[in-house]
Amino acid sequence: MTSAPELTVIQVSVSDPRVEPLIRELGEEYSSRYGRDAHAELARYPDEEFTPAHGGVLLLLLEHGEPVAGGAFRRYDTTTAELKRIWTHSAHRGRGLARRVVAELEREAAGRGYRRIFLTTGPRQPEARGLYLATGYTPLFDTDADPESIGPLPFEKHLEGAPR
Repeated sequence: MTSAPELTVIQVSVSDPRVEPLIRELGEEYSSRYGRDAHAELARYPDEEFTPAHGGVLLLLLEHGEPVAGGAFRRYDTTTAELKRIWTHSAHRGRGLARRVVAELEREAAGRGYRRIFLTTGPRQPEARGLYLATGYTPLFDTDADPESIGPLPFEKHLEGAPR
């Protein structure tokens, strides 16, 4: 049996060239599900919101030096981080990398003093909805309703050991 390649977790800025596949593939994914204006979602927040100086972070998982997954959070409020841009490279899906990204972001957020995570995902992203439900996030919407009738699907999670 061969072991899985080791993954390296790094913090980067949005301008790092290794982030380009994340931005490109997320834009393509959003556009294929929501139409041409989906690229606006990636431009909604200034890049500096994903920097430590502004309470955020952008992480990449590297395998053999190449980005295979990533994600970010930004400051939502003084006690809450908002997850954004969760991504797994199209050639590496089905390996549990998104779970690893979410766990790394949670660990980083807790280390920065955040007590809660908030996020939204689109109604046409059932795999993202499933990821957040499987990783302990509480849906802040009626899970029996048609997702298209809700719009963005909000979730929250209180971080381990953090006061509620």
